[in-house]
Amino acid sequence: MFKEFREFAIRGSVVDLAVGIIIGAAFGAVVTSLVNDVIMPPIGLMLGGVDFASLMLVLKEGTKAPPPYATPADAKAALAVTVNIGAFINTLINFTVVSFAVFLLVKGINSARRAQPAAPAEAAPPPQEKLLAEIRDLLKARA
Repeated sequence: MFKEFREFAIRGSVVDLAVGIIIGAAFGAVVTSLVNDVIMPPIGLMLGGVDFASLMLVLKEGTKAPPPYATPADAKAALAVTVNIGAFINTLINFTVVSFAVFLLVKGINSARRAQPAAPAEAAPPPQEKLLAEIRDLLKARA
């Protein structure tokens, strides 16, 4: 059983899948940083200097501390019920960036596949083979 598992794990497709998952996780971290550290601060600045990730709607005040809450973590610690709008929008932007990157990757792969030259068509048989085929067909017709 161990031998079969080893053969399965060493196959190229399994190794390729593992590499893809590792690179995908690293890419996800890069996109999250891009959104949180590069894209969202200017948007927060345009909204009046608000930390965009902290945008939330308090549905029910917390029992441990009264509002206002500076961050969703503070609201959670106070046992408040909130809708974390900023975190949701950050996640939507992350998804959009990743989706666009995957779209570009698939588009590039598809265009590379189309750019590959088509398989050469079979060349016409030499005249000797053509003549031998005719002779064969004539002999079959006689029999």
